[in-house]
Amino acid sequence: MPDITTLPRYPPAADGQQSEEAIPSHPLGVKPSGNALLATWSLRDAIGSFRLLPDELILLLLEHLDGSSLLGIGRTCKALYAFTRAEELWKALFVESPVENFTWRGTWRSTYLNLPASKAPVIDCSHLYSDVLYRPFNCAHITLDPYVTKIPARNQIPRLPDLSPEEFHAEWADRPFVLTEPVKAWPVYKNWSVGTLLSRYGQEKFRAEAVDWPLRTYGDYMADNSDESPLYLFDRAFVPKMGLAVGPPDSTPDAAYWPPACFAEDLFSVLGNDRPDHQWLIIGPERSGSKFHKDPNATSAWNAVLRGPKYWIMFPSGDKRPPPPGVYVSDDQSEVTSPLSIAEWLLNFHAEARRTPGCMEGICGEGEILHVPSGWWHLVVNLEPSTAITQNFIPRAHLGAALDFLSNKADQVSGFRRNVENPYENFVNGMREAYPELLAEALEELQKKSEGKKRKWEDIVHGKTEEAESATGGFSFGFGDDSDVEVP
Repeated sequence: MPDITTLPRYPPAADGQQSEEAIPSHPLGVKPSGNALLATWSLRDAIGSFRLLPDELILLLLEHLDGSSLLGIGRTCKALYAFTRAEELWKALFVESPVENFTWRGTWRSTYLNLPASKAPVIDCSHLYSDVLYRPFNCAHITLDPYVTKIPARNQIPRLPDLSPEEFHAEWADRPFVLTEPVKAWPVYKNWSVGTLLSRYGQEKFRAEAVDWPLRTYGDYMADNSDESPLYLFDRAFVPKMGLAVGPPDSTPDAAYWPPACFAEDLFSVLGNDRPDHQWLIIGPERSGSKFHKDPNATSAWNAVLRGPKYWIMFPSGDKRPPPPGVYVSDDQSEVTSPLSIAEWLLNFHAEARRTPGCMEGICGEGEILHVPSGWWHLVVNLEPSTAITQNFIPRAHLGAALDFLSNKADQVSGFRRNVENPYENFVNGMREAYPELLAEALEELQKKSEGKKRKWEDIVHGKTEEAESATGGFSFGFGDDSDVEVP
């Protein structure tokens, strides 16, 4: 059993207290709705019939306008000017009609209009009171310190120097942890920086959510944006784009990186070139990240930080476990609903989450790698501009979960190329050829699980066992008014 090292902390304020940096004034002077209670008048009074509509509906209507129409309606009065300055409106227009060659101008509006920042008009809208307009600005400027410091001891993600494959499979496959040493041997950790990446790959296009931008353009965006949810570069094809060799250094000449030994076993590899997407380059500015989700196809994952620390908050899942606070999931777990941004979730749900049983938190720093077990909910946010590599894999401990997912949630399976028609059958065939014993054990486990659920269902439908009936006077139940009966 390796020694567990001390958890490092994201630096607190100089006086040892959590820093509370003041939120700057909104660039147009817009204020939260509560300020209207003491105001004698509001710019909203001048928008005619629109004043009868809630702010959310006004923005929804503006989403249907093109750029010239937004400019036109923004010239009618100060209040509508402020509404038409909402960045999400211009971001949607830009993404819908991408431009091949453009210059990032600091905001989506200025970039769409090709307007230098110095020429963007600033109009005093200080008598407009709107949470809908103020909230994104507020969320984009909150300090992260209070949410990532003073992590309770019970929540701290364990930190280990390294793990052997035997230790991982025996004790750690179901637990998050951070390894502090393996990544430090990677050439990409030693050689990659923002400067080197831009010099080598600046003109290469990478995927950043809904856009494909040259890396140099994305670098300009990273350095100058005020988005509530900054655009996150998450590219699945970076290995061939960058001409990288990936694999064990003793068998892969000029290897750029390789999975630590404890993560080397990846049963999805039996699919060869037909395996789903599994490795990504991740780059993003401070405050960028991923909202709560589970990794695809019931896979586990590792996430290696090359530059810039990341904060993680994680929760296990299960039939009887609710999703994290503030996260709502459909019955089949195919759809996940949560607050609009990471910052909004932190403001409203972080304190409750920290008190929730099963919560685990930690910071993965430069040269460290974090393990995400199959099925765990996780949210991650960059505390500084960050570069990372992540990879999904299936260890033997979670083979059953992957088989179950591929078989019973075919509509949620993702990452396979279109010509792969039956991922479950292909995976079973590959496992039968390469690891027949592991496959047999996993299928037997799934069969027992299925039979257990069937018996439980029959007990609920047909009533209690004879012993239970005797103890309760022979009472049995159907569905009727038994609203507290747990149905699997």
